[in-house]
Amino acid sequence: QVHLVESGGGLVQAGGSLRLSCAASGIPFRFNTIGWYRQAPGKQRELVASITSVTSGSITDYADSVKGRFTISRDNGKNTVYLQMNSLKPEDTAVYYCNNARNDYWGQGTQVTVSS
Repeated sequence: QVHLVESGGGLVQAGGSLRLSCAASGIPFRFNTIGWYRQAPGKQRELVASITSVTSGSITDYADSVKGRFTISRDNGKNTVYLQMNSLKPEDTAVYYCNNARNDYWGQGTQVTVSS
């Protein structure tokens, strides 16, 4: 009954920005580790960013390809995780998904298209 719903994708020019949202719906859900993944047609799914809640705060991690450009964050009060995407490149074009560490909650994703 818990679902993760992605939104915020769209068409943007190279160098532009988007902010993706991943909202939990259904029964109450407490995020532990949530990751943003992306997949383009004919390509392997790639983990681009993750955020893990720990006692002292959060631990974040990023794929080398997005370091310095993407930022993952969370709002536990809204059960929502965000991905701020800056300096977008055509190679960032993909469907973006959020999921937990066990990959239990694949949704429809949100399409990000970066034009040159």
